[in-house]
Amino acid sequence: MASSARPGTGPTEEFRFPGSRLGLPEEGAGSVAGWGRRLLALLVDWLIAGLIASVVVGKPMWGGGNDYNTSHLAIFFLVTAILTGLAGGTIGHRLFGLRVLNLKNKEVPQVGLLGGVIRSFLICLLIPAVIFDRDHRGLHDLAAKTVVVRR
Repeated sequence: MASSARPGTGPTEEFRFPGSRLGLPEEGAGSVAGWGRRLLALLVDWLIAGLIASVVVGKPMWGGGNDYNTSHLAIFFLVTAILTGLAGGTIGHRLFGLRVLNLKNKEVPQVGLLGGVIRSFLICLLIPAVIFDRDHRGLHDLAAKTVVVRR
């Protein structure tokens, strides 16, 4: 028995692909970034913050310790907040062709320092970053009114 398409059985126009509700394209520049690129960008940013913390504390990254771990998280927070807020993305975002888009005011591409701080603080808490919606926006993106898109 063949199935036929009936009205109301498929996705509505509003939920066809991630970002469609936000007016973003399905593919290419400006479309919602995939999880792979976002995770790789996060790992690069975490590694860079770890290298900086290693220099600041004077211990190798694998040495660990409370002073190293605290400085690593603090440096990650600061670098991520400042670069996201003022430059539209971190070094990892740049390497993997991503940027953070401001949804409050689409005419101003930068998220702003306050938006960067909110977003980075919630990423450091980790839980908000792993809870997300259909548009691949974590709670940190929802709170800062941002979305990560392809460059």
